Amino acid sequence: MTVSPHARAAAIAALVVSLIVPGALSAEQLGPSGLPLPRFASTKAAPVNVRQGPTREHEVAWTFVKAGVPVEITQEYDIWLRIRDSEGQEGWVQKTLLSGKRTALVTPWEKKGRTPLREKSEAGARIVAEIEGGVLVEISECTGRWCRASVEGVKGWIEQGRLWGAYPEEVFRS
Repeated sequence: MTVSPHARAAAIAALVVSLIVPGALSAEQLGPSGLPLPRFASTKAAPVNVRQGPTREHEVAWTFVKAGVPVEITQEYDIWLRIRDSEGQEGWVQKTLLSGKRTALVTPWEKKGRTPLREKSEAGARIVAEIEGGVLVEISECTGRWCRASVEGVKGWIEQGRLWGAYPEEVFRS
């Protein structure tokens, strides 16, 4: 097999870039902090003012009144993070107001119905609780299909697609 000089040069350049710049060829985008964008976090305390821009001089767009609410970080600028809530609203918060603790909202897009919290990460496993839409849960692990969740001391597994606070097929353990 004959490889053209241009193809060989391109392959060498790609290899050099991948060795010099970690993650340069990966699909994951990293922010200035070195952490992936987008990513989920949660409010550390309450209240948390969400501003229209990345300074304290910008108007407050809305305020989170509860700690532990999941948010999606979409951009970083200095000490400010652009976030999105479960309803799609966006604004800026200081990074010290957020935590890496993972939480999620159970089916915030559904007005009726309940989601089963199961004993095991299997569709037919025993149901230990049924959770209404919009309920806040802590998540400690996701397998790509299921997340280990707890709410009010009850622990179990929820289908990952029923949560806003974990990406489809995301795998992690805290």
